[in-house]
Amino acid sequence: MEHVAITPDMIKVFVLLFSAILIFVFDWLRVDIVGILIMILLPLTGVLTAEEATAGLSSNAVVSIIAVMIIGAGLNRTGVMDVLAKRIIKVAGKNETRIMVVISATVSFISSFMQNIGAAALFLPAVSRISRELRVPISRILMPMGFCAIIGGCLTLVGSSPLIMLNDLMHSWWTNNGHMLKGASFEPLGLFSVTPVGVALLAGALLYFSFLAKFILPASKEEPGQERLAYKKVKEIYEPTLDHAVLKVPSNFKESTLSQLEMGQRFHVTVVGVFHVEPNGKEETELFPCGSTLIRPGDLVAIVSSRENIEKVARRLGWEIREIEDEFTKKFISTDYGIVQGIVPPGSPLVNHSMEELDFRDRYRVNVLAIYRGDKVLFTGLNQLKLQAGDALLLLGPWKKLSKIRKNLDLVFTEELKEEERSPEKAVPALFCLSLALALAMVFHVKLSIALFTGAIGMVLFKVISIDDAYRSVDWMTIFLLGGLIPLGTAFEKTGAASFVAMKIVALIGEFSTITLLLTVGILTSFFSLVASNVGATVLMVPLSMNLALQAGVNPILAGLTVGVAASNTFILPTHQVNALIMRPGGYKTKDYVRAGTGMTILYLVIMVAVIALFY
Repeated sequence: MEHVAITPDMIKVFVLLFSAILIFVFDWLRVDIVGILIMILLPLTGVLTAEEATAGLSSNAVVSIIAVMIIGAGLNRTGVMDVLAKRIIKVAGKNETRIMVVISATVSFISSFMQNIGAAALFLPAVSRISRELRVPISRILMPMGFCAIIGGCLTLVGSSPLIMLNDLMHSWWTNNGHMLKGASFEPLGLFSVTPVGVALLAGALLYFSFLAKFILPASKEEPGQERLAYKKVKEIYEPTLDHAVLKVPSNFKESTLSQLEMGQRFHVTVVGVFHVEPNGKEETELFPCGSTLIRPGDLVAIVSSRENIEKVARRLGWEIREIEDEFTKKFISTDYGIVQGIVPPGSPLVNHSMEELDFRDRYRVNVLAIYRGDKVLFTGLNQLKLQAGDALLLLGPWKKLSKIRKNLDLVFTEELKEEERSPEKAVPALFCLSLALALAMVFHVKLSIALFTGAIGMVLFKVISIDDAYRSVDWMTIFLLGGLIPLGTAFEKTGAASFVAMKIVALIGEFSTITLLLTVGILTSFFSLVASNVGATVLMVPLSMNLALQAGVNPILAGLTVGVAASNTFILPTHQVNALIMRPGGYKTKDYVRAGTGMTILYLVIMVAVIALFY
């Protein structure tokens, strides 16, 4: 076997690689900062040129991710992802495990014919919506979905880059070494030759997370995007004082208007919505009721106040406090609505006026839940209270109405207004742009980044999403993480570090049985895919593994197939594009990937080797 000597460049790459892994594992720096540092250090140490070190930012994978994020934002803006989320909920119900299985299996199927990063990115808005609506921790859905998106690339021979290039690499090896197999001709793998392995791996992953998700995944219910300082400050101010509940009006209640009930004056509560079911079964929802709104027997009435006042209303009126998870409150959880804090600046038209004088609720269809003045939270008599400069209003309403208030009343919001506009009328152009992008990539074989950016710019040209919103939809933390990891993989291959590690491990093992050979090839390929790139690992390992198979008397095709499948076994670190994509939305740390990915990696290897050894 060829001897490979270690070089100074290899040592530099090993130092950078293990330093990055340590920083990831112990969470010493944010992952995007690590990516930027790698881009800087690779050319400064002379391992790569400056052009090679920054090539990751313009790579096909990174450009594709940017485009998919823009397409996903456009689909979300039109409400298409809402429809998808509702379909998934209809199939899976409210059970956390069933939701995870349905989403993961669906994404896995989609990634079998398009790149896994595209499938995962397109589903992010739907998963976020489902998590909010059903109050299922998003961290319990995203990682299984991401892992299954990666595995989905093994369902067909066109599902991942390593499998796409596998036949060509094996044919090239066969051309040079086929004479040693006594004239046996090369039989290329068919489109579905890998499907049995992929189906077994997918089933294993779904069972793994179905039984172990609660033990190996974090249970944070909040999206990291919400963890802004302003948002946390609002929670600290209002949460200890304010509560909310849904009350059921009994059948013996006499029909009355909200004005007649005087809920604010008598009980110091704010009615934020009324949900009524007609005798014919038709549902009627009024989310921002006015004084003339009728309260009838059987209605659900949502109120906001202190717990003491809520219980007082229920006791005095004989209404029943219901669980908060019902069809009524789901409407407030949807991304059409938000709770934000607006500050009354000096000179505002609100100063020295009350909500009642301004006809605030009827005009803007927004609820004022509380007013923060000085160091006190006020939630009683809000309609009659004369506003002062510096008052903070806690508002609940549709994003587009909140945006209107900001423009008309000169309120200063403490955080950016999200999803201000919904454009359901743009659903058809949005779906056309998505279909065009997929058709260019899959039918006309246009490079994925160009195909997806065609769809992304189509979203802008059709005015599905503005160009400013398109820029804002890109998660630059993910982009810079991948921008640094891609050149690190290039350096690992270019310096010969990958070949050095492979040769050393093979030399240590010596004689191979079929199982030992497949397991060794699987472990080596998984390692190189994790720290470098799955394409680089495949190019390196296919000829090496087929040579080892030839020496061990094993069918070389089995060794090549093992490489193609094992190149997707990248779960322990957030180095794979899909893992990097879901890291921020899921609120994951590197330790979460280590905890969940270690078991998944071992299970993956066991299933892969067993299926290939027994059925091929």
